[in-house]
Amino acid sequence: MDKFFLLEIVTPYGLVVSSKVEEAYIPGSQGDFGVLPGHVPFLTSLRIGELHYRRNKEVRFLAINRGFAEVTPTKTTILTDTAEPAEEIDIERAQSAKTREEEKLKKITRDDPVYLTEVEALERAKVRLRIAEKAPRE
Repeated sequence: MDKFFLLEIVTPYGLVVSSKVEEAYIPGSQGDFGVLPGHVPFLTSLRIGELHYRRNKEVRFLAINRGFAEVTPTKTTILTDTAEPAEEIDIERAQSAKTREEEKLKKITRDDPVYLTEVEALERAKVRLRIAEKAPRE
């Protein structure tokens, strides 16, 4: 059995990752899941969260939005609205977004039509901050 599988992460803006990897850990909407070479085929939806993958001893982290994953024994394809590698996340901008969303949520109730949209925006900001902290910094 092959030691690697192809991981492709695609957004509406283009291909973010196309790499042979040894494993991937993905935030599924029904629970996080890991993928190794030879994985059984399946299709699932994704939630906002952390995706990481490993090639040799290097682990790469990304913040992803909702989307879909198709897993086959030799390839995993992630289709998502956004996928930001840890090293590309602007920490100050993510912190500002988190603060802004927290303030918005203080002013609305759960019955407000935009409540769920604001909760998701806050979750994205929190995930981006968490992932940014994992980036190798100089």
